[in-house]
Amino acid sequence: MKFVDTAKIIVEAGKGGNGCSSFCREKYVPKGGPDGGDGGKGGDVILEASNNIHTLADLTYQRYYKAENGGNGLSSNRHGRNGEDLIIKVPCGTIIKDAETGEVYADLIVPGDRFIAARGGRGGLGNARFASSRRRAPRYAEKGEPGEKRTLNLELKVLADVGLVGLPNAGKSSLLAAMSNANPLIANYPFTTITPNLGVLKTDKERIVIADIPGLIDGAHMNKGLGHAFLRHIERTRMLLFVLDLGREKEGYSLIKQWQTLKKEFEHYNRALLELPHLIIINKIDLASSDSDLKQAVESTTEFFMKKGIKVFTVSALHGDNIEELMASISQICRKESLPKREPKTYEVHVDKEYEKTIPPEIVVEKTSRGKIFRVKQPFLEKKVQMYNYDIEGSIDRLQRLLKSYEIEELLKKAGIKEGDSVIIGNLEFEYIPDTDTDIE
Repeated sequence: MKFVDTAKIIVEAGKGGNGCSSFCREKYVPKGGPDGGDGGKGGDVILEASNNIHTLADLTYQRYYKAENGGNGLSSNRHGRNGEDLIIKVPCGTIIKDAETGEVYADLIVPGDRFIAARGGRGGLGNARFASSRRRAPRYAEKGEPGEKRTLNLELKVLADVGLVGLPNAGKSSLLAAMSNANPLIANYPFTTITPNLGVLKTDKERIVIADIPGLIDGAHMNKGLGHAFLRHIERTRMLLFVLDLGREKEGYSLIKQWQTLKKEFEHYNRALLELPHLIIINKIDLASSDSDLKQAVESTTEFFMKKGIKVFTVSALHGDNIEELMASISQICRKESLPKREPKTYEVHVDKEYEKTIPPEIVVEKTSRGKIFRVKQPFLEKKVQMYNYDIEGSIDRLQRLLKSYEIEELLKKAGIKEGDSVIIGNLEFEYIPDTDTDIE
């Protein structure tokens, strides 16, 4: 499967079911009365982290996801069925951001972590809910509330215990194949690896995930070459293996210079990466068996790192030289740097519930460029007017009472509205007629 580490999707929760407007007509219930049930809640859209998925590829083929709508209410006070939640599986290590603002909503790390991406709309109330001592036969019911809709950017940061880093063609893929069960594409040219390859090093006591990260070049922190597509994947690792290519000594690119190039990119991108435990691996040691200059380079480089307190391994990924010793050292370090276990978490978009329950003063009335059209903006009001079913008797009166409670007519008059002009609130548009009846009930 193609490795894909970014995706952009649109998620829409289910609409709430409509409330029912009906009246009891049973033979032995002489007075009857309203008995319309409420609509069901719309389904949520939930993103859930899973260990069984390693790429965001599926989300690039399908970009729009919608949960099930709630069922409509029924007579005899029967509640509509709630819509089923839509659960979208994503790889562990997925970061979820708002596509417009860039706000980070969630970082799904362990299997079972969830993000409620869009909440389903509330079901509309049936006419039985509006019965009172003053209003004994209400004939109106609410429409279901629309579900939330969002556009999200997803970014995958590989979750691996060990990151193999090095310049292009350093032999990282061959080393990964020698240490694990991975079968990466291997060839003798730069940029064979253009996406991370994962392998698993299995010991008697543990399972260590190793990531062969795409080759780094000078200037990667400025997004040159594979740039940030490479660098973001090493931020999750518990230790790093710097793979240095002995063969480049003949090209004038010394082992120490290779290490300095890698170190410089980390310093510019995220200095904290240099604080991770790390080992130096001099690969292709088999080239030094018949070359005294390369032998000398290995010895001087080993001495250089020993003075810095950094452990050096000389290996041949091609022939398997010293691979067992390297694997034992990796296992030992990972045991010391083990990550604390935690229970799965559920994340959601923060909503100020108190704000939604009150009538905020911030009501904006705008005169549009078309002149005779006025737009009223206020989140709660825009949501509320969508839930009125204007085909049912009594809904217009309810709308008038709602607008009066917000003093909308006074605000429209201040904005210069005239009789016959149009008013838009959310998806509702109507002609303005001055209110002459002050006693609407």
